Amino acid sequence: MSENESLPEAGFRHKRRDVPGKSSDPGVKPVSEISGGGPHRAFGIEEISGKLVLSVRDALENRRLLIALPFSMIVGILAYRAARFEPSSAALAFVGVIVVAALLFNLRKQALPLLVLFGAFWVGVILLPAHGALFGTGMVRGVFYGTYTAQVDAIHSNDGNRARLIISRIAPVEGARAPPVRRARILVGADEAPRVGATIRAPMRLYKVPGPVVPGGFDSQFQAYFDGIGAFGSVTGTLEVLQSPQSINFFRFVQETREAIGNRIDQSLSPPISGIARALIIGDQGQVDEGIRKNLAASGLAHVLAISGLHLSMVAGGVFAAVRMALAFSYRLGQRLDVKKVAALGGMGAALIYLGLSGASVSAIRATLMLLLVFGAVLAGRRALTMRNVAFAALFVIIIDPASIFRPSFQLSFAAVIALVGAYEGYRRQRSSEEGWLKKLFNFSAGIALTSIIAGAATALFAAYHFQQIAPLGALGNMVAIPLVAFIVLPAALIAVLLMPLGIEPVFLQVMGWGIEQIVAVAAYVAGLSDGFVSAPVLGPFALVVGFLALGWFAFFPGRLRIAGLLAAIPLLLAFGRLPPPDVMIADTTQAVAVREEGGLFLISGRSNTFATNAWGETYLEPITGASEDVNCDALGCIAQRENFILALVKGRDAFGEDCEAADLVVTRIPAPAFCATLSQVIDKDDLEQKGVHWARWTGEEFWIRPAIVDVNRPWRPQY
Repeated sequence: MSENESLPEAGFRHKRRDVPGKSSDPGVKPVSEISGGGPHRAFGIEEISGKLVLSVRDALENRRLLIALPFSMIVGILAYRAARFEPSSAALAFVGVIVVAALLFNLRKQALPLLVLFGAFWVGVILLPAHGALFGTGMVRGVFYGTYTAQVDAIHSNDGNRARLIISRIAPVEGARAPPVRRARILVGADEAPRVGATIRAPMRLYKVPGPVVPGGFDSQFQAYFDGIGAFGSVTGTLEVLQSPQSINFFRFVQETREAIGNRIDQSLSPPISGIARALIIGDQGQVDEGIRKNLAASGLAHVLAISGLHLSMVAGGVFAAVRMALAFSYRLGQRLDVKKVAALGGMGAALIYLGLSGASVSAIRATLMLLLVFGAVLAGRRALTMRNVAFAALFVIIIDPASIFRPSFQLSFAAVIALVGAYEGYRRQRSSEEGWLKKLFNFSAGIALTSIIAGAATALFAAYHFQQIAPLGALGNMVAIPLVAFIVLPAALIAVLLMPLGIEPVFLQVMGWGIEQIVAVAAYVAGLSDGFVSAPVLGPFALVVGFLALGWFAFFPGRLRIAGLLAAIPLLLAFGRLPPPDVMIADTTQAVAVREEGGLFLISGRSNTFATNAWGETYLEPITGASEDVNCDALGCIAQRENFILALVKGRDAFGEDCEAADLVVTRIPAPAFCATLSQVIDKDDLEQKGVHWARWTGEEFWIRPAIVDVNRPWRPQY
């Protein structure tokens, strides 16, 4: 079937279309004339809705229903996640039977697209519970001490000082309590890290996976549950290797190969350059300097660290070009082989090898799938760059890892590729063999700038939501840095890895290191120019929903209509997307309580410069400073009196009687008596243990309170 052929007998083809406002009957006047307007009268509601219906039909006729399926599936995943209680398996199965029956016995072919979309929605609803049943785990609520034996499944990260191990088959020794988890993540010294597959024994402290540090923030418990990790922990004594891995398998081979490449990089390059080289070659960002990371983000070059479409396209594309050129030197091979298709197979192999070495992040998986589809189109003689290919990649990632849609990497990766494919969809530039090198250089630079602007605009909302940061001069940073990445850093890295078996890679690693140094310098310079302009407003979940809908509209509709969704999203974001700053922040696992005063948030309890307070400062774009002086404290608690409200921090039960009556908000880490809730708003021990960090803002009459955890009865919340 060709690119523009329509689907047969599915309700998508129509012999005649009646344009709204007009009629084929000469005796019927157009709507515009009936309403008193001329032929150029502005469209009314009926005209606009009619044109929208026609646009939907045109999109369906051009086989764009596939593009809507991943978005419908994501809506189903969001619906499941938003539930406060776990849906009944029987109810989900019953709905599934109805959906399948409707698809099999559909009598009205016109309803088929809606049925397919609803079917995708239902698949999205059941994906997370299905993955939970297959890969989920019990979640530790308390603390488990003791000596345990375990098997090392993977090395999560290693920053040179400490290594995080993923362990399984955890068995107690010497009477220790057995934790009800499939796997755990533990912290050990970098020099103690055993090989993957080893059996270890060590005294450990296992504790619950922490919840979100701010409402709407990254949910470690949710992600850990679907990774089968039910506890975090640390080794508290000597770690013994009881048994080294006896046999080799594919995953262990890949892990050991990555470790060997990382060691060779460390031998040839020094920090911080070696940390970036490790990130670019093996996907290990554990040793990237934080100052450099911030400069890269502020200059729009953060994507350089994450192995994605840029890296895989250059490596696989470079192999494709090299194989094609090498085969073209032989006239006989050129006559016997389809050189382009053989080169495409070489590009596929290079992409898969790089994916394995990189650690297979979501962005790398998405980019690899796209490249496989592109090279597959070359093998089949079809168009390679289409929105349907993006949809295929999205469907694959969503099905194998539905929890990934909540991660920034998934959102940023697919937002960028959808925007780029949509912007260049149908674009054809006539290349002239007579173009001079200045013209080619200009076109190359203009392409980098335009690509950077498009990708930056597409990801700005998601970057602002997750990181409260934008890159206003990202186009400038990319124009200078991307040529360095494309022509120096990645080619040198590829050659160095290929030469490692011969032991002659240091020269090329040095070349790669020089290119990285220039990129770091560019990032620092552009970040300096952007100083004061990189902070973004604090956005709420509604902003993500609007961005998701606008992205789906842009992907589904071709042509100029796709811009309408983006234009409609802007006023919605401006009106409802931002969140006001908090007046009170309360930590769950520490004693930190911060209250707003003139000039920012000040602590009335706890210490500054902790993980929680630093995260609050980064999220709400203001430092959480030391203890406030304008607070009255005694042995029973503290009173913070502000112009508009009074907050009481109760430490002893004898303070409840007076403080509950005087305060607008009572915060306590002990159980509060029932009468207190009738006199004041209360956040007590049970609230903090179950709902985690609390955010509160004074509305003039009462506090608007947002806990970080609202789904306390779901399987990814600690229950044991």
